[in-house]
Amino acid sequence: MAQPLRSQHLPFSNMLARSIWHIVWLVLFRPTPRPFHSWRRFLLCLFGARIDRSAHVYPTVRVWAPWNLEMHEGSGIGEYVDVYSVDKIVLKRNAAVSQYSFLCTATHDYRKLDLPLLTAPIVLSEDSWITADVFVGPGVTIGAGSVVLARSTVTRDTDDWKVYGGNPAVFIRDRILE
Repeated sequence: MAQPLRSQHLPFSNMLARSIWHIVWLVLFRPTPRPFHSWRRFLLCLFGARIDRSAHVYPTVRVWAPWNLEMHEGSGIGEYVDVYSVDKIVLKRNAAVSQYSFLCTATHDYRKLDLPLLTAPIVLSEDSWITADVFVGPGVTIGAGSVVLARSTVTRDTDDWKVYGGNPAVFIRDRILE
């Protein structure tokens, strides 16, 4: 079941840490050659990320708050992915996010004039795959072995070993491995 949104107030220290991270990202992370995954993992972990040594993060990935990122063995985040980690984002074993996707853990309560921040974690379960240019919203869990097809918008949890697509994403078929 999707995680409920919860009201969040970010302290000044969060903004300060993100500012320092952005400078590190710009100077030491972004310019690195594609194969330098271990260096990028090191930088992310320096800012509190929990990343397995077999995980891959490409140089064009934008991580909003590394301390909210957890990547398990064999997981990967592809080129130009936006990891808007206001809340936790977890990629379990062999979970993959393809290029230009957007993992978004926050929104605002449009029912209130001051638009308070609302957040909920995102979990990509084992062997799941977010294909190119997919939006995954706050509180979503992508089921084990699940695939979300290109350019889809996921606002609800997906079931294990199913294929989803569209805007909003709907069940397409079972994922059967050959």
